[in-house]
Amino acid sequence: MSINKLLSCFDKYLPLNAEEKADLAQRVTERKIKRRQFILQENDICRHYTFVAEGCFKKFQVDKKGTEHNLQFAAEGDWLMEIDSFYFEKPSRVYIEAIEPAVIYQLNKANLFYLFTNNPKFDRNFRVIMENRFVEQENRILQTISSTAEERYLSFIKQYPHLYQRLPGTQIASYLGITPEFLSKVRKDIAKK
Repeated sequence: MSINKLLSCFDKYLPLNAEEKADLAQRVTERKIKRRQFILQENDICRHYTFVAEGCFKKFQVDKKGTEHNLQFAAEGDWLMEIDSFYFEKPSRVYIEAIEPAVIYQLNKANLFYLFTNNPKFDRNFRVIMENRFVEQENRILQTISSTAEERYLSFIKQYPHLYQRLPGTQIASYLGITPEFLSKVRKDIAKK
């Protein structure tokens, strides 16, 4: 059952007891998502924290020239949201789209705050989840401004060992800020070493 993936994701932080798991299970909504289906579009308000039980998503922005810039990938066991839009009800600046068919669990703000208020474990767990996401984003920014394309690619493989073979080269190249042709060259150079 996919719900078990959601419930067990907390085991690596502050494990939930049976009552807490039941409370969480009552407050989330399960959705089946098709490939290329959006769960958030630019200018919409992000209304949910989303847990990926199955499948893979990309979070991206489109520039004025129409070029996609991948910001994050999320697969089994990952959380997705546009935090600024979620908390401040601002129009989203990003899209979140399924790369593969997926099963997700979504938690709206009212239910999230209920969990925070009524059980300190949820507050702590979600704080750690968000802190980890912040560290990932900060590391990515630092790599973008100070690493070579090869170093960024090797870091990508390390960060997403379960994804780099599932994703098309065009998606990886967009995430790394390089062209697909240059990614191909980087891969060939690494293979020669």
